[in-house]
Amino acid sequence: MAAERLPTATRLKALGTVLVQGPSARGGRVYRARPPRRSRLTGRAALLALVVCSLVVALAYPMRQWVTQRSDIADQRRQSERAREQVKQLQEQKARLEDPAYVEAQAREHLHYVRPGETGYSVVDGSGPAKRRTDQGAANRPWYSNLWDGVDATDSP
Repeated sequence: MAAERLPTATRLKALGTVLVQGPSARGGRVYRARPPRRSRLTGRAALLALVVCSLVVALAYPMRQWVTQRSDIADQRRQSERAREQVKQLQEQKARLEDPAYVEAQAREHLHYVRPGETGYSVVDGSGPAKRRTDQGAANRPWYSNLWDGVDATDSP
C-alpha cells in the first residue's frame, strides 16, 4: 500500500527511468521517460587507463636511472675538463722549470740565494705582524726561577 501512495515519477526513478518535463503542443506539461545515464567509464576506457598506468609504473624507474646517469656523465665530463686544464698547467710549469734562468730567478727570490761575490740584503718593511716571545726560554731566566718552576711542576698532581 505504501508504494501506491508514491507519485509516478518517484516510482519510475526507483525503477531506473527518469522523467523529463517538456513542452507540449497545447502548452501543458508532458512527461516522457528518458533512459538512465550510462557510466562514462566503459570497459575500454578502464582497460586503456590500466595500460597507461602500467606503462607509467614500468617506465618510471628506467627514466629515473637515465636522468641520474646523464647527470653523472655531465659531472665526469666537467672533471675531465678540469683535469685536462691542470695537466696543461703542469706541463707549462715543467717547461719553465727546465729553463735554468727561471730556476735561478726562483732561487734568488724565494730562497734568497746570491752568487759568489754578491752581497744579499733582506729588507723588512714592518708590515707583517709583530712576533714577540711571551715565554722566555730557560736559558734567559735566572737559575733560581728554573729551580722553583721544577719544584712546582713535581708538586702539582
